Amino acid sequence: MNMMAYHQLKAAQAVLAKSLPQLSADEAAQVHKVAQRYAEIEAAVLGSDEAGAVSVSDTDLADALAEVCSRYQDEQDFQTALAEAGLDADSLAVALHRDLQVEQVLARVAAQVPAVDAAEAEKVYSRHVERFQVPERRSARHILITINPNLPDNTRALAQRRIQAIAERLYDQPQCFEQQALKYSECPTALHGGQLGTLPQGELYPQIDQALFAMQPGDISAVLESELGFHLLRCDAIEAARTLSFEEVRPALCRRLTEKRARKATQIWLRQCMQAQSTLGGMEPP
Repeated sequence: MNMMAYHQLKAAQAVLAKSLPQLSADEAAQVHKVAQRYAEIEAAVLGSDEAGAVSVSDTDLADALAEVCSRYQDEQDFQTALAEAGLDADSLAVALHRDLQVEQVLARVAAQVPAVDAAEAEKVYSRHVERFQVPERRSARHILITINPNLPDNTRALAQRRIQAIAERLYDQPQCFEQQALKYSECPTALHGGQLGTLPQGELYPQIDQALFAMQPGDISAVLESELGFHLLRCDAIEAARTLSFEEVRPALCRRLTEKRARKATQIWLRQCMQAQSTLGGMEPP
């Protein structure tokens, strides 16, 4: 079969999220260039010694076919796209089988790379300890009364009056914040007592964020206004800025460094395979 037809279909979707007939002349040239690169990589990988050690299961192939089909609105749209690319269901299955082989070979090459151990990871941690700093975070709850002139009880004046009444109750009984949130807040967080979670600075509306990071644990804010409406905040706790210890980051750091090493090794291996394939005159494996 003409594998370039599949590679061009794949490139058009991956690079431009378009079908082949939708491409302009410049886009078609770009897609063709990417498709040629796909073809070169595929030929190099499937021509390697490692390719003989992998096999694609029927289940994996069926899953791949289903995933491709799911990108289209319906079966007719799917069949039209195949026809436009010069493919049919059988040729697509062959192409996907080769795709899966390539993925398995690359995964096999990556898996042969030795994992980064704790000693190596600790050296990286020590050289770049500033990368493991966690900013100050604050746990907070809020109550929201929205402003909506189309609702009789949510005009600006009435919404402000309602939130002010809630605020006055809470200034007298701050321990009732969760109850008041559940009863009156018009935010989905009401179901969890108004809980916003534990947040670093910069994730909330500016006026809400500024107020929260000026509060102490247990404080209840004055009435605040955002584009959503009126808010009351309670600061529940403050987590001071700190540097994560090596033990805290060790598993993730070892994993990330191993993945980086594997990517680099795979790139080197692939480059060597492509050079060998080029020496052979670009012959594609059967």
